[in-house]
Amino acid sequence: MKLGFLSACMPERTLEEVAAWAGAHGYEALELAAWPQLGDRPFTASHLALDSGFGEREAERVLTILDNNGLALSALAYYDNNLDPDPAARAANHAHVRACIDAAALLGGVPVGTFVGRDPTRSVADNLREAERVLPPLVDHAGERGVKLMIENCVMEGWTPDGAPGNLAYSPELWEWMFALGLYLNFDPSHLLWLGIDPVAALRPYVANVAHAHAKDAETFPERRNHYGFFGRLSERASDPWDMGWWRYRIPGRGQVDFPAYVDALYEGGFDGVLSVEHEDPVWGGSPEKVEQGLRIAHRTLRELVLEEQEHGA
Repeated sequence: MKLGFLSACMPERTLEEVAAWAGAHGYEALELAAWPQLGDRPFTASHLALDSGFGEREAERVLTILDNNGLALSALAYYDNNLDPDPAARAANHAHVRACIDAAALLGGVPVGTFVGRDPTRSVADNLREAERVLPPLVDHAGERGVKLMIENCVMEGWTPDGAPGNLAYSPELWEWMFALGLYLNFDPSHLLWLGIDPVAALRPYVANVAHAHAKDAETFPERRNHYGFFGRLSERASDPWDMGWWRYRIPGRGQVDFPAYVDALYEGGFDGVLSVEHEDPVWGGSPEKVEQGLRIAHRTLRELVLEEQEHGA
């Protein structure tokens, strides 16, 4: 298993700068943010020039940058709503997923991460049936190019007006449904923790379906949940749709995910891919310097676990 991070936490830096920092600080892999360059959503970045076309020459340049810094490429990340209610937006999202898949094929066949998404104007049942219509062509496009299309189990509660799930991939029930469509899982324990699902217990039966694994923690505040309820703040939420008031994401080791058990479950299940830090911790965010500090903390927390498991396996 290699230790890497998702480059979206460094949106202001070039690929060369991100790779140089990662290699110099002990990371072994990068999950490259591949959102469109004109996007302005939080926690997104564009470290691949897909908007202007991506060919063999650009792929060689990217791989050379990574190799020169001792890094592997773990995945491409483009997480958007593939069930967007706006037909034009949905078509654009699907086109960009295809562009990511094409680029991933040129980059060695790494997985591509996205979301199922949701149309909040329709029922869950209708959304699932619509997904069964629109996602298989994307799965086929990936399969024809030797690429795994994977879904992260993020709830995306900020996408809906009342904080309901905006990505229909947040529970083991939904994983089984999407595996039947030929999709894989980019497993993230942090989302399960605040949902009240044991991340390690949820992971164990499905490790074979995990193409990539995130390392992100979550911290809950039960006394605040007693005030807001499980669905989070409502009357005070308009200014920030992502702030539920009773939990927050953290750097690995600063929340309540049992990372030794998590890493152990991945190894025991035969996972030998990349454990990728997804840095969305508000305590260690807000400036490039604090983001760097957060990534250093994550590295210290996880490096020992990965090394211990590698030595045990040897």
